[in-house]
Amino acid sequence: MAATTLGLASSSKLKFSFPLTSSSYSFPHNQFVSPRFNFSSETAEKSVKSTLNKKNQSPCLVSSKRSKIWGFRLSGYLELDRGGLVTTDEDDEKDEMSEGFFEAIEEMERMVREPSDVLQEMNTRLTSRELKLVLVYFSQEGRDSWCALEVFEWLQKENRVDKETMELMVSIMCGWVKKLIIDDNHVVSDVVDLLMEMDCAGLKQPCFSMIEKVISLYWEVEKREMGVMFVKEVLKRGIEYTVEDNETGKGGPIGYLAWKMMIDEDYSGAVKLVIDFRDCGLKPEPYSYLIAMSAVVKELNEFSKALRKLKGYTKANLVAELDVENVRLIEKYQSDLVEVGVKLSNWVTQEGSTAQSELVHERLLAMYVCAGQGIEAERQLWEMKLVGKQPGRELYDVVLAICASQKEANAVTRLLSGTEFASSVSKKKTLSWLLRGYIKGGHFEDAYETLVKMLDMGLCPEYLDRAAVLQGLRKKIQQTGNYESYLKLLKRLFEENLTGPALVYMHIDRYNLWIIKML
Repeated sequence: MAATTLGLASSSKLKFSFPLTSSSYSFPHNQFVSPRFNFSSETAEKSVKSTLNKKNQSPCLVSSKRSKIWGFRLSGYLELDRGGLVTTDEDDEKDEMSEGFFEAIEEMERMVREPSDVLQEMNTRLTSRELKLVLVYFSQEGRDSWCALEVFEWLQKENRVDKETMELMVSIMCGWVKKLIIDDNHVVSDVVDLLMEMDCAGLKQPCFSMIEKVISLYWEVEKREMGVMFVKEVLKRGIEYTVEDNETGKGGPIGYLAWKMMIDEDYSGAVKLVIDFRDCGLKPEPYSYLIAMSAVVKELNEFSKALRKLKGYTKANLVAELDVENVRLIEKYQSDLVEVGVKLSNWVTQEGSTAQSELVHERLLAMYVCAGQGIEAERQLWEMKLVGKQPGRELYDVVLAICASQKEANAVTRLLSGTEFASSVSKKKTLSWLLRGYIKGGHFEDAYETLVKMLDMGLCPEYLDRAAVLQGLRKKIQQTGNYESYLKLLKRLFEENLTGPALVYMHIDRYNLWIIKML
């Protein structure tokens, strides 16, 4: 909120402007909410005397004369953290504040009576705009922040909180929270205390979570460990929060923490976070397990990409071949991730809703696909169908390719069932995935049969697929001496006009004889 400091003005020319610097009613640097108002008469008397003693130190002090009250003006609008605006009409801005407005501020700054009593007495004398400005006045740095909470609580009781007032209070509270978090000497319990005060004031904003806001603020200032400590403190105190069960939600505090870590691509950290919370007795919300399962999928995917790069470097002779021990460690890491994913899925099934349990199969399917476990991935496809979620054809094709690469003949047969009724475009896509699966697994005889089957159906395989099969069969001739499949495929491709004449040659070592034939 922007404000300007003006000089003293007479009561007939007072405008709305807030001084930003005042030490009249300031708190320690790490405290933004005072205790509940519970002064004895002696304490109240000392408070008033202390205020009057500071009379000459600050022009903001209360005086019996209205002309001694510091003038202030609300210039146009206040910018809120969440994009809300407290607008004022130009005509209203020119209007003078009522006497009741200044009396209310004066009485509350004396701290002799409860703010709610003061406001109740002057209820009919204060406009809605003036009540908002009283709230803003006490929210400034150096003012008694507790009074702002008391004012808002009274507004709630009187049913005088509209959307603009709610957004204003949310913005004020966000400002206080941010100041606490930025302070390097603060402890998370201070932030939680402030949230507890907000709850006492009835500050509940629809579609907005202050807990998520606090976590985001910790992330912004790169105090992530304190963000985790904050969530632990929230859960230990049992502060209520709203959990989003829909697929686009981020769950409760633990789920939101895990989601923030995923955004930072710390996938293994997100998984470990959720499990650690459960192990220490702070039971995560079920949706957190789904977020952790998504993190497992992401980690497996990144791990697979790294392995592919490593294999590329190995083929290019940039790095040495992996030894047996390294291969074992790679396989163990991958299997451990899958095991964690299965454990998380069991927790969702045990503790979550039916809708969440249905989402488990999607996560498990993605996990097994990334891990290259074809049979398990196929099982999740049928599980999804059983709970009423029809997987897309492309998912069947991906699982088909994995099963083909592992030469799981029965699974391939099951996954191909029904394709005979599909369109030619769909058939070509499915058989292309099957062909590539065989190529990846090094099963070139099966790849040859699939390629011929596509030609028999009038489908034209992609050039790279044809070339890969021919290259694989040619290598196989050198290993086994069997060249029949290679020659048959060459002849068939020539008949289909997919290749030109081929020159086949053979060398007989015994006679040092070359035999060359044109196909």
